[in-house]
Amino acid sequence: MTTAGTPRPRGRQFFANPGPTNIPDSVLLACAHHSMDFNDPAFLEVYDACVEGLKRVLGTRQHLFMYTGSGHAAWEASLVNLLSPGDTVLILESGYFSEAWSRMARDLGLEVRTVPADWRQGVEIEAVRAALAADAGRAVKAVCVVHNETATGMRIPVQEVRAAMDAAGHPALLLVDTISSLGSFEVRMDEWGVDAAVGGSQKGLMLPTGMSFTGVSEKAMAAHRESRLPKHYFHWTNMLARRHRSFVGTVPISLFYGLREALRLLEEEGLENVFARHARLGEAVRRCVRHWSGNDGPRLFCTNPGRYSDSVTAVLMPEGHDAEALRAVALNRFNLSLGGGLGLLGGRVFRIGHLGDLNEPMVLGTLSTVELAMRVAGVPHASGGVEAAIAWLAEAAG
Repeated sequence: MTTAGTPRPRGRQFFANPGPTNIPDSVLLACAHHSMDFNDPAFLEVYDACVEGLKRVLGTRQHLFMYTGSGHAAWEASLVNLLSPGDTVLILESGYFSEAWSRMARDLGLEVRTVPADWRQGVEIEAVRAALAADAGRAVKAVCVVHNETATGMRIPVQEVRAAMDAAGHPALLLVDTISSLGSFEVRMDEWGVDAAVGGSQKGLMLPTGMSFTGVSEKAMAAHRESRLPKHYFHWTNMLARRHRSFVGTVPISLFYGLREALRLLEEEGLENVFARHARLGEAVRRCVRHWSGNDGPRLFCTNPGRYSDSVTAVLMPEGHDAEALRAVALNRFNLSLGGGLGLLGGRVFRIGHLGDLNEPMVLGTLSTVELAMRVAGVPHASGGVEAAIAWLAEAAG
């Protein structure tokens, strides 16, 4: 939204939010499909292909339940289908979204324990193991982890969390939020021993917001049959009685035509190549920000190099400078949309999304415009960060 009396900048907007993300033109066109009966055999063929394709991206051969709703809907569906009133969940602190899931769990009548963490470093796996080992009565029924914390630009190693659970001999379910990691870097639900993997349409899958899902293990299905939290629209047992084995109510037809095209694009590129592209572009952004940090400039919020996110970078502003003011200059003057700080990080960080339908020119255009906006806004920084990104991308291309 522009200031009153200020014309909107011309040209195509550079959209560098970490979700929703850019939607490929072919996916937009595929979504523009005419209405049809969701039990029509022609649609069921598309539907079944999408389910199988989505399972391949999730790395599972087990169950998949889908919903009309954002990622928050999928988290609620997962909690109410797996747990009972008064059950205890252990949530690994990662940032704004781990806090959001904690609030949701409490609202649903669950007890919440937290493994605390420094938002800039990430949770210590030994602390996870210790918390589980201390749970002698096995009160904890589920361990909840955000694979990629969008608010802080940090990933949590799910394999190491599973190893900590196994080392403690703890029988809890492992619930993982893959919303901003799926389709951007590796997710191996079955191999990693994940019992419920939550995902959404609007990030690495390059779709409009509005569809979410949960991959569910056989162990989790057994827990579902004993769960007593109230549910109806999200009830997996009710869904299993339907041909689609998902959705209580109308199926979002158009999103499935878009999903079919998005899956085609991912598999055409090859998932390993998709992951390599995200790693390459993410490192270009980080090298640029590290250069900007000279002259007391902005710096990477995440300070743990082993946990850098390849889908989003959170950038911490210099003391005394407002991230929202910089974002306003970028948007209103130069038509660049950046992500804002969430929760405790509001005004302190801005976020650069580098996931989904993205390439080198788009990343370099974003970084150049951020540097331009910093200069206009009077934000201290070491100029030339974009050259650092170019140097890395040239090296990677060689």
